[in-house]
Amino acid sequence: MRESFAAELDALYQHHLADRGTADRQYLLRLLTFRNGLEWVARLGLFASLALLPQWGHAFASATGFWLLLSLSVVGLALAKILDNMEIGHNILHGQWDWMNDPKIRSDRWEWDHACPSSQWRHSHNVEHHTWTNVLGMDRDIGYGMLRVTDHQRWHPFYLLQPLNVVLMAVFFEWFIALHDLNIARILKGKQDPQKTRAILGEIKRKARRQIVKDYLLWPLLAGPFFGIILGANVAANVLRNIWTFVIIFCGHFPAGVHHFRKADIAGESRGQWYHRQILGSCNIRGGRLFHILSGNLSHQIEHHLFPDLPSNRYPLVAPKVEDICQRYGVPYNAAGFTRQLGTTLLQLLRLTLPSPRPRRVQPA
Repeated sequence: MRESFAAELDALYQHHLADRGTADRQYLLRLLTFRNGLEWVARLGLFASLALLPQWGHAFASATGFWLLLSLSVVGLALAKILDNMEIGHNILHGQWDWMNDPKIRSDRWEWDHACPSSQWRHSHNVEHHTWTNVLGMDRDIGYGMLRVTDHQRWHPFYLLQPLNVVLMAVFFEWFIALHDLNIARILKGKQDPQKTRAILGEIKRKARRQIVKDYLLWPLLAGPFFGIILGANVAANVLRNIWTFVIIFCGHFPAGVHHFRKADIAGESRGQWYHRQILGSCNIRGGRLFHILSGNLSHQIEHHLFPDLPSNRYPLVAPKVEDICQRYGVPYNAAGFTRQLGTTLLQLLRLTLPSPRPRRVQPA
């Protein structure tokens, strides 16, 4: 890959770094205020729905009113969690907003509404995944140790269960992510330092306990005899968040046309070749502004992988310029609508339950 390719991307990145300012800061602060307000409105809505139960017998009591308000509140709570995890938490933990010098909004201090400790996420995601994107044996996000997402992964009879495992991972995605930094494969092979394992596991336990107590004990207890309804609502909101997160992440990494690499492919990799691998290993999802925000701007997965510490609200501005650079240098730019990216991802996952005839190999340019 020519040096001028890397130079153009570097110049684009530096321009937007230097251009950060008040408008970017206000974007994040407004988003934080909206997210907090939405969670409170949704949680109040959950409790308000209890007043509409038919058993109270007043003029507004009805099963329809109860289920309608309860459902809307569950969706509202799920949206608040999606904003918290994706456009806010994920991007703060990447250090995208450290430049604001806000003592509370820092990548090394932020904790999110998620079972995964933020410090472990920064290691498994920011360091391992973003450095070794789509390199087999180095990027553990390739199938998350459970799924076969590329022909390059050796087939095993375990993958016959893949359709079921895809559903399980989508529904419980938060908990798969929470355990990701444990590196269970290394533990099973006896290669992990037991002391390190205990330390990681202890941190996960503390964070998981906090999440379980908050969502599945304290909030339901406030409902007294209606404990089960509020508990179910919290479970539903978390599952909706999990499925959405799973879908966005998988659509950004595993649709048709995405490339994977072997360790030998990246030997002596230059800056331009690193950029090239990030582009080939990521996929964008085209959509409107609201869709991009709800995806954490991971719908601009290519730009996120090129510039992971650039504020996410800059990705829509950067994307057309990155696509133009790719066109001029003949680099494939995998961007399509949500239906195409999700459809080809699911078809790939289904196809890979069976052995592949012959894997294709891609060399960095």
